[in-house]
Amino acid sequence: MNQYDVTVIGSGPGGYVAAIRCAQLGLKTALIEKYPTLGGTCLNVGCIPSKALLDSTEHYHNAHTTFREHGIDLENLRVNMPQMVDRKAGVVKANVDGIAYLMKKNKIEVLQGLGSFVDKTHISVAPTGGGAAQTIETKNVIIATGSKPTVLPFIQQDKQRIITSTEALNIREVPGSMVVVGGGVIGLELASVYARLGTKVSIVEYTDSIIPTMDLSLGKELKRVLGKIGIQFYMSHKVTGAVREGDTVTVTATSPKGEEIKLVGDYCLVAVGRSAYTQGLNLEAAGVQMEERGRVNVDAHMQTNVPGIYAIGDVVRGAMLAHKAEEEGTFVAETIAGQKPHINYLLIPGVVYTWPEVAGVGYTEEQLKEQGKAYKVGSFPFKASGRARASGDTDGFVKVLADKTTDEILGVHMIGPRIADLIAEAVTAMEFRASAEDVARMSHAHPTYAEAMKEACLAATENRALHM
Repeated sequence: MNQYDVTVIGSGPGGYVAAIRCAQLGLKTALIEKYPTLGGTCLNVGCIPSKALLDSTEHYHNAHTTFREHGIDLENLRVNMPQMVDRKAGVVKANVDGIAYLMKKNKIEVLQGLGSFVDKTHISVAPTGGGAAQTIETKNVIIATGSKPTVLPFIQQDKQRIITSTEALNIREVPGSMVVVGGGVIGLELASVYARLGTKVSIVEYTDSIIPTMDLSLGKELKRVLGKIGIQFYMSHKVTGAVREGDTVTVTATSPKGEEIKLVGDYCLVAVGRSAYTQGLNLEAAGVQMEERGRVNVDAHMQTNVPGIYAIGDVVRGAMLAHKAEEEGTFVAETIAGQKPHINYLLIPGVVYTWPEVAGVGYTEEQLKEQGKAYKVGSFPFKASGRARASGDTDGFVKVLADKTTDEILGVHMIGPRIADLIAEAVTAMEFRASAEDVARMSHAHPTYAEAMKEACLAATENRALHM
């Protein structure tokens, strides 16, 4: 029987990063994955393929709408959807092959099959293609099995016309119309993909704001901008059903006034979030306790009620973010090795990869109001940015929230060009507990989008913004 110091179940960003860090720390490590490729949801049917399609469709959208303004004339512009999907598949393959390489480089043994607990120190690995299962012995286990799309019990998903995000990544035609149920990150990103290609997209959202968990000013601005590319929004609408008839789907919903509406589309994408995935783990055999919502219950050290068994990522509490899972994977590896790592969950940014991009870190303005915290606001619009004017990306703003007394930055919320990268400056500043004045006095190269961060901090510091 093979023996390991650590066995990781699941090879998504949390799992493979945990395995690599364990190996770096000298621990004999095994990684169990039931699918043929490594990388989990993120690399195979989530973050990476969606970003590949977002980039491809943004190129087309710009060629269709703004190239002439830049002095670029094109004729016979068209979408080659099969090629776009094939390119996406190539991007995915390059990434998952890279993870396989990292496993070999770090001498991590990859076991292909479904991992399940025999008891707290023994794991059975059953090959998904059939054959005899093997049992391994391990001192520690890290559960990193991720999540799956949440289903609505009153909508029967056939995965052909009534689909999840997984199927939405592989449509090899440009739909004439699509109804998206859910105005969160996944729904908005995939709605953007198809709206840019000319699909008539309608989004039905139960709350009164898109991306409702982020600062409300971001959702308001993003809704305005996405409306310019033709996306229609039905806010505060409760979806009651979706029925397929041939190649069309009729979605029914109840309006805020209690009236029933019907939306017809070629596809219905159900994007109402994700749920922790623990199916087949046989957690009962190890005595691992679960939370009410189906997540694994862990303590401050990411350890379950069973010593030596840990859980990370989407399968535990907190935001379902790939980079959050990576931080937890590193945290657990270092904890097992006897180190004293830390994670500040407040400083894990959330990002939406629409265009303009959206990101936030720290407290939202709504949270500060709820806490009764005295704060000040500095905001700077990209329409006042020289770099944004040059690129034609003038929608959006950077908003800085700082303590009214100490000037410490409490939250930063952005919508605009290259925000997914720019938010890292805010995270860095807040990790070192910088004040708005600190960032305002840092030199930012000109012309750059990052100058908007400096200007917002200047605006928060005695309203000293220079370019507005």
